[in-house]
Parts: sequence; structure tokens; C-alpha cells
Amino acid sequence: MTPGGEMVRVRDVRVRRVYEQASPGDGQRFLVDRLWPRGLARSAAHLDEWVKAVAPSDDLRRWYGHDPARFAEFRRRYVKELGEPDRARALTHLNEAAREGTITLLTATKDAAHSEAEVLAELVRAGATTDGAQGLADLPGDPACWLKRVCPSCGSIAGEDPPTTCPGCRAEIPAQ
Repeated sequence: MTPGGEMVRVRDVRVRRVYEQASPGDGQRFLVDRLWPRGLARSAAHLDEWVKAVAPSDDLRRWYGHDPARFAEFRRRYVKELGEPDRARALTHLNEAAREGTITLLTATKDAAHSEAEVLAELVRAGATTDGAQGLADLPGDPACWLKRVCPSCGSIAGEDPPTTCPGCRAEIPAQ
């Protein structure tokens, strides 16, 4: 509940590979990659929107190289980039869509749990924006405090506390 007594609706933000078959439960589908997925026809993607502006910079994407060992630093740098005006507007757009209902963030990355889509999903679930009172720097706690939310199977961060299931691989997260 909010301080005013209203019920807070948990945001249903999903992450999937764009190559997977669309599901009726996906809600609005947003591609969040900067580059169009190789070998995929636009008609086969079943997108509601391609939100290129929210993608990491080419320099950051190349530096990261989808190396899971660099994911924590990638996340830190990417969150900083999300403070840039175009990316901030795109993040706000995703937040507005999530307030309306289920959204699915799509990426071509093989390891979606270690992608910009997963970082965005975490931020949108928390309602993080870069404009106004709930800025990215205002997210509760430090990522180290979220250790109990980390999935031991794939490393995704659960959006609920205490966590029950992983938002990435759907594995059960044991209580700590």
C-alpha cells in the first residue's frame, strides 16, 4: 500500500528472446536492442514497438561483449547511461506501458538474464525513472543488499522481497 492507502499493483515485466514464439500473456512487446536481430523478419517479431533509444551505447555494448563476468559493471555503466535525455524518455515510456499492464522486453541476446533487457526489467518493476522524485539513484538499497534476491541458477535479480521464483529462468529461489 502507498502512504495514501492505495493498493500498489505489482508490475508484470517479462524478459524474453525475440526469437521465441510470441505468447498471448506477453502483453505489449518491446524490442530493447539497438540493432535489429539477425535473420528475423520484422513481421515475425510480433512487436508493438522497437525502443532503440533505451538500448546501451555502441561503446558499452562492445565493451561488455555479453561476458557474464562483466555484468555487474555493465549494469552500473548502463544505469548511468539511462540518465541521458533520450534514454531517460525511453525508460519513462516503458514505465508508462508497465503501469497499463503486462509488458515483455525482447532481446536477441542468447543470455537474456545478463542483458540490458534484464536490467531494464528490474528498473521498470521498481518504477525507476530518471525524471522526478523516483530517480535511478533513489532506488532502495545498494545492489549488494539484493544478494538474497539473486537466482543461484542464472544470476537474475528477483523483483520481490522475499523472492520466490526467478524472473529470468523461473527457478525457485531458496529462502536465505
